[in-house]
Amino acid sequence: MIKRKLSAGDIIDARCTRCREILNHRIVAMVEDKVVRVECNTCSGVHNYYPPPTVKEARTKASKAAKETSASSRAASTPRTPKKNPNDAEREEWASLRPTMQIERAQEYDMNGNYRINTLVKHSVFGFGIVKLLIVPNKMQVLFQDGIKLLRCQ
Repeated sequence: MIKRKLSAGDIIDARCTRCREILNHRIVAMVEDKVVRVECNTCSGVHNYYPPPTVKEARTKASKAAKETSASSRAASTPRTPKKNPNDAEREEWASLRPTMQIERAQEYDMNGNYRINTLVKHSVFGFGIVKLLIVPNKMQVLFQDGIKLLRCQ
């Protein structure tokens, strides 16, 4: 098939910005061999040239099989590592600290109480916990069996 060189005044398919459809347009301006501006034959709107979208090629069974084999070989070479649960580290720390806790020395939690780092606290809902961090405006992070909780303190 011989392709004729396009020039100003020729009719071409383009996407119309006003009609929002692929319609016949007349070429108004070109830069070298590229169509730049067109005029819609339906609404007479002049706008930049937007080529019609290209039709995607249908996948064949051979191309699907090739993609599947490349994906399976890639999966075999680099196994996926599961995401780490951020609570796992806290649970491991809790498990390591649990045997050393002196439960009889635990301080009852009170919102108006003063606490120090590594103090053992007994909370009415969360149970026993260890103060890990004091945050300046009356808050502290306490490690409980369920994870780290932010509690109010003095």
